[in-house]
Amino acid sequence: MRYADLHQKSITDPNGFWMEQAQAIDWVKPPSKALFDENAPLYEWFSDGMVNTCWNALDRHVEAGRGDQLAVIHDSPVTESITKLTYTEMRDQVAALAGALAAQGVTKGDRVIIYMPMVPEALMAMLACARLGAIHSVVFGGFAAHELAVRINDAQPKCIIAASCGIEPGRVVPYKPLLDGAIAEASHKPDFCVVLQRDALQADLVEGRDHDWSAFVEGASPADCVPVEGNHPSYILYTSGTTGQPKGVIRATAGYMVALQWTMKNIYNVDPGDVFWTASDVGWVVGHSYICYGPLIAGNTTVVFEGKPVGTPDAGTFWRVISEHRVKSFFTAPTAFRAVKREDPEGAFVRKYDLSCLKTVYLAGERADPDTIEWARKQLNVPVIDHWWQTETGWAIAANPMGYEPLPVKLGSPSVAMPGYDVQVLDEGGHPVGPGTLGAIAIKLPLPPGTLPNLWNAEARFRKSYLEQFPGYYATGDAGYMDEDGYIYIMARTDDVINVAGHRLSTGGMEEVLASHPDVAECAVIGVSDELKGQLPLGFLCLNKGATRDSAEVVQDCVKLVRDQIGPVAAFKLAVVVDRLPKTRSGKILRATMVSIADGKDFKMPATIDDPVILDEIRTALQTLGYARS
Repeated sequence: MRYADLHQKSITDPNGFWMEQAQAIDWVKPPSKALFDENAPLYEWFSDGMVNTCWNALDRHVEAGRGDQLAVIHDSPVTESITKLTYTEMRDQVAALAGALAAQGVTKGDRVIIYMPMVPEALMAMLACARLGAIHSVVFGGFAAHELAVRINDAQPKCIIAASCGIEPGRVVPYKPLLDGAIAEASHKPDFCVVLQRDALQADLVEGRDHDWSAFVEGASPADCVPVEGNHPSYILYTSGTTGQPKGVIRATAGYMVALQWTMKNIYNVDPGDVFWTASDVGWVVGHSYICYGPLIAGNTTVVFEGKPVGTPDAGTFWRVISEHRVKSFFTAPTAFRAVKREDPEGAFVRKYDLSCLKTVYLAGERADPDTIEWARKQLNVPVIDHWWQTETGWAIAANPMGYEPLPVKLGSPSVAMPGYDVQVLDEGGHPVGPGTLGAIAIKLPLPPGTLPNLWNAEARFRKSYLEQFPGYYATGDAGYMDEDGYIYIMARTDDVINVAGHRLSTGGMEEVLASHPDVAECAVIGVSDELKGQLPLGFLCLNKGATRDSAEVVQDCVKLVRDQIGPVAAFKLAVVVDRLPKTRSGKILRATMVSIADGKDFKMPATIDDPVILDEIRTALQTLGYARS
């Protein structure tokens, strides 16, 4: 069956399609049907089935005789260590941790917050919760104490599992003082904490509350897998909200497993035993889906990487990991490639390694500009596939089904809608628009399995955030268009579509043009307030390492490029060269914060910002153009 026909079947016969896919996972009790739509527009999948995620991720592979296969490779250039764990070893350690948690009273439905760096124990903690039917909430290791406290109050965990520290290039980040500060601030107090003591820094434990991980699991009776309902929440993952109060995205157990199992072969083209590497963090949705659960459910070997694209020790670290561990499919964010490209524009490091094992590269997390894709494709000589999804969806909305029927790549597009996603482009009144017309991208309900059914204890907010703008649709918050072949183009968040003298223009389209300049490594465009035209675009340019041309010349070139390729209607005249852009730890550029600085408005310091000092540099750069005046 051609992919287009497969997708059509998923839309016209969701029950039949997803019940077929559900056969690929192990059920304690199979569901009576796939879609439960009695409470529309709130939909559920496989609600009356009984299942366990940890069984599907570990035990079933051991039972099938594949216990000696590697499940996890931990590659940590910051500690100069590599650890390898088989499926049997992972199952045994997870069962012991689950048993120790159960002995302390953790049961099905209890929440457990996980606050850890990129170590195998982070995956063990997630899987131990899944084994017991406890609901985990991973908070990015090193998050500020206040932000952790907010999540403690919302999730109300019985237990927090943490590490003594995280390790960044050149510094150790103590986690325990942040954890203690968060618990002190939070009105809800966990019953106990488990702390993984790392060699780089031993934490002080609070007597009676804190347990050393090693002592905690020693002698524990291994826990069996607890069956849970198909609609039982597997985890809560907090994503930023416009009010400053984070939104707790919940993920139902069965639909998530079914969707992830389908994606591993059909999108990422990996088979059981293949090595799959996602260079992300377990604190983000990508880490949940494609470092922990997806690869293990599908019987792959997953790489857990504790390092950076550059600086641990150089711009060749990605290629070393791929070569050394024989990675078949590699998934990272465009920002990581831009960092590598900036340090090594000619790809000298790429040629130091044997990358014959690598078959495909996948990019997601933000718009992948064609220039970055072309650079990666040229250096690696493999397909480089952009795909688009969100924390809320848990897996790709649009992608190229490389393991089912590879489709032609169109630069600038994450390709086509994946099964169950009925993607539409709507005008402001909620009416579908024709091919090539910019509009709000929405998904006709129901969303497919694996996507969020609701927010944690916040149904009214869920409806308001996602369902009310376009009744009958999920509003993605992204703007773009679709071409006549059904390829989707994501141009900006809807709040990044700027209005210049009545013309709706995509900042993403301008960024695409700027990124094509040979000296530009990375860029961002924001809309700043203008009395005459309403808004004007303003560009930030980061130059390649070794670029010799004068900054003013590059700015002049870029202004001309936008004028030539988009037209005078864009009114693009303002640009400034900066050393770096403010980003979240996952690599997303903080455009809204930059707009607030430019317009002299107050803003809340983003909890996820990688380095707050950058905002002062941005303010100074904006002031040279006459903006950021308070």
